Amino acid sequence: MQTLESLKRRIKSTQDLLSVVKTMKALAAVSIRQYQRAVESLADYARNVEMGLQVVLQSRPREEMLTGTVPCTRAGAVVFGSDQGLCGQFNALVTSHALDELDRLGLKPQDRYILTVGERVKDLVTASGQDIYDNLSTPSSIAGITPMVQEMVLILEEWHFGAQIQHIYLYYNHYVSGATYHPATLRLLPVDQEWLEQVRSRKWESKSLPMFTQDWQGLFLSLLREYLFVSLYRAFTESLASENASRLASMQNAEKNIQEHLEEIHVAYHRQRQMTITEELLDIVAGYEAMKGDTRLGKDEEKQGRGMPGSRAAT
Repeated sequence: MQTLESLKRRIKSTQDLLSVVKTMKALAAVSIRQYQRAVESLADYARNVEMGLQVVLQSRPREEMLTGTVPCTRAGAVVFGSDQGLCGQFNALVTSHALDELDRLGLKPQDRYILTVGERVKDLVTASGQDIYDNLSTPSSIAGITPMVQEMVLILEEWHFGAQIQHIYLYYNHYVSGATYHPATLRLLPVDQEWLEQVRSRKWESKSLPMFTQDWQGLFLSLLREYLFVSLYRAFTESLASENASRLASMQNAEKNIQEHLEEIHVAYHRQRQMTITEELLDIVAGYEAMKGDTRLGKDEEKQGRGMPGSRAAT
């Protein structure tokens, strides 16, 4: 049976743990909103890039833009995970989704170039028997996303021009709302021809279409590079928001379990305290009864001593 002191220590340590969990829960909620704002601000930039593509595409006949399908003999994949734990099934979910999608492509493991983001997802991919090309650390803030995206663009260009990889996919967790997210896939290259056609066929908002004097091909490639940057940046922010959403859900469950455990310890503490008080009261009563009995016995002996014949004769 635990003592009152040990129960007090357990209550104190559990309360400290609950305080830590609440702090992590608040930080996760704040981080989600931070990455949400980043996604919202990116929408205007993405719209400007699409408008630029619209101008460039509409300046050329549709026949020049049609390209044949590129056979997928090699594929590059970027899997977005996390460096830190306490985020539930976040990494396991995106890893399973990425490996399943790559299996559907029918490629051998040696024909897959995989770039992981985060030590946790790297360990899961490696544990599945799949080699990885490289691993990048997850940025700790919004300011760290841009340098990571620039580094990633250099790696993807090396894949595309050096290893002749024509198909590149992004696998990440897409943030929905609250603590909800789900795995998503984005084909980065080759650029979706249907999407380009949708951009081309949009109605321009003003009466006149803007003009440009730069070389068409150079401008088109520059805009596509910006499109790749926007796609990578969005995948980063979506993944980071989903990571914090998963951590928020884990902290909510942890908070509930700790509170229930704390209630159980409080009940055990009050029960033990009541038992201790009861035992002390019983000891006091028993001591009182013992003292009362000794006093009564002494008085009886005194009375008996006064009534003895020998004592009268002596007197």
